Amino acid sequence: MTQMNETTADAQHPRYAQHPDHATDRDRAHVAPAPGTSPAAAAHQEPGPAAPGGSVTLEYDYVVVGGGTAGSVIASRLTEDPDVTVAVIEGGPSDVDRPDVLTLRRWMGLLGGELDYDYPTTEQPRGNSHIRHSRARVLGGCSSHNTLIAFKPLPSDWDEWSRAGADGWHAAAMEPYFDRLLNHIVPVAEQDRNAIARDFVDAARAALGVPRVEGFNRKPFHEGAGFFDLAYHPEDNKRSSASVAYLHPVMDRRPNLRILLETWAYRLELEGTRARGVHVRAQDGTRSLVRARREVLVCAGAVDTPRLLLHSGIGPRGALEALGIPVAHDLPGVGENLLDHPESVIVWETDGPIPENSAMDSDAGLFVRRDPESPGPDLMFHFYQIPFTDNPERLGYERPAHGVSLTPNIPKPRSRGRLYLTSPDPEVKPALDFRYFTDQDDYDGRTLVDGIKLAREIAATQPLAGWLKREVCPGPEVTSDEALSSYARSVAHTVYHPAGTCKMGAADDETAVVGPDLKVRGLDGIRIADASVFPTMPAVNPMIGVLMVGEKAAELLGGENR
Repeated sequence: MTQMNETTADAQHPRYAQHPDHATDRDRAHVAPAPGTSPAAAAHQEPGPAAPGGSVTLEYDYVVVGGGTAGSVIASRLTEDPDVTVAVIEGGPSDVDRPDVLTLRRWMGLLGGELDYDYPTTEQPRGNSHIRHSRARVLGGCSSHNTLIAFKPLPSDWDEWSRAGADGWHAAAMEPYFDRLLNHIVPVAEQDRNAIARDFVDAARAALGVPRVEGFNRKPFHEGAGFFDLAYHPEDNKRSSASVAYLHPVMDRRPNLRILLETWAYRLELEGTRARGVHVRAQDGTRSLVRARREVLVCAGAVDTPRLLLHSGIGPRGALEALGIPVAHDLPGVGENLLDHPESVIVWETDGPIPENSAMDSDAGLFVRRDPESPGPDLMFHFYQIPFTDNPERLGYERPAHGVSLTPNIPKPRSRGRLYLTSPDPEVKPALDFRYFTDQDDYDGRTLVDGIKLAREIAATQPLAGWLKREVCPGPEVTSDEALSSYARSVAHTVYHPAGTCKMGAADDETAVVGPDLKVRGLDGIRIADASVFPTMPAVNPMIGVLMVGEKAAELLGGENR
C-alpha cells in the first residue's frame, strides 16, 4: 500500500451526491485513479497534496479499523448493499500481485520481515523470554501471513464461550456461519502429502491408537491423526486468505468500498460516550479523521485492538492515569485475559533429505485426549517437515542438515497474561506479558512433558522410525519430568495465536470489554470483531473462528443498522 491510497473511485458513489463535502475532501487529499486504471493498480499511486494544515476529514457509514481476517469479511459483507459506504483502515500494503504473500509455502519468509509488526515478549520467569509475536502488516492480516490451517472450532469451544457469558454464541447458533465462509477450504491435496508426513500419520495411529482423520471439519473429534484442512488452492499453492476470498473479487467493482492502505489508526474520536471515527496517519505523515455515520468496527487483532483503545483513553483508569493518558472510559478488562497456544519442540535428524513436496511444511498433525472427561482434545502436535531449531539453538543445540520436528501444543492453556502500554506515545509497542506456564497447578507445563513423551513413542514406531537417525533435542539422555519440563519451557514458542484481550462476556462480568452483540461496554457506535473478543481459547487453530466472528458481526450490523 501507499499512503492513504484507495481502491475505488468512490466519489462516484450516490452517497457523495448527498454529501458533496466528502467528494471535496477526497479530491483535496488524493489523486483520483487515471481513466482505465483498475482499483488494484490505483492502490499503488502516489497521493495528491494534503489539505491545508496537513489534515482532512472523510466520512463513511462504517469505518473498519484493520483489513485483516475479520475486517475483510465485514467490509465485504457490508458493501453487498450498494447504499452502504465502508472505509477500511489498513496499516500495511496490498497483497495484490505479491507472490511472496500469496504463495502459501513462502510463509516463513514473512516472519520478522517488512510485513511483520514483530512484537517482543516481556521477561517470562517460567518460559521463553525470546518469543517474537508476528502480526501481519498487510491486507488480509494474519490470514495473509500464516499457514492457513483451517479448523472449524469444536462444539465444545463455542459452548464454553456461551457458558462464559457470550449468550447466543453456542455451537448450534454458530454452525451456520462456517457454511457462509467464502474461503476455499480443502484437505491437503494428494500431491502435497509428503511421504514422511504420511508415515508420521501411520506411526501416530499405531503408537497411540488414535483414528485417522480425513477432513477435520467433517465432524467434531476428540482425537485423531491426519492431514490438515487448509484455506488454499492446491493447483498453484495460492492462499485463500480473507483478503483473497472476500476483497479481491469485489475491490474493482464496488464504489462504496474504500481501502486506505499504509494508514495507521492511532486514536479513536469520541464525543462523550459515542465513537465518531478514528484518527489516522498516512505513510507520508498526513493526518486525517475518518468519521463513521453509523459505527466504528475495530478489527485490528488481539494486540492492536486493545492498543488502540488504550491510547484512546479506554481501559483501566489507574494504568492510563499512570501514563498521563486522559481517561475517556474506565474499562478494566482492556488488555487483560491475554491467551495463546504455546508449544514446545522435539527434533530428529533424518537419514538424509526428505521429499520436497508439501503445501506449507507442516501439513499433518495429531490430537490426543489424555483426560477422558475433557470435552475435546487436550494435546495437539504439528508435524514439521523441517528441523525447527530456532529456540533450541540458543541453548547450544545444533541444527541438523536434514530433519523433522514434532511440536506438543496446549489446546486449552490455563495460564493468562496481559497486554499493557509502557508509554503514552502510540509509536511505542505495547508490552505482551503472556505469563506462560504460571497456572496454579502447572497444567500447561505438564502438558508439554506428556507431549514430549508421546512424541518419542511415535518416533520409535514404524514407519516413521525408519526415517529417523537420532533425536537432536532435547536428546535421548533427557528423561526425567523435571528435566523435560525445563527444556520444554525454555524452548517453547508460539504458533501466533494471541487472543482474548477484549473479551466478550455477560453484563455483570466486570472484566468483559464487549457484550454478545460485540458492542464495547459503556460506549455507543463502536464494536470489536477479531480474536481479542475470544473469552477462552478454542482447542484448535483459531483462524476459522475469527472468520466466523466476522460473519456474525456483519449479520449483527445488518440486523440493527439497515
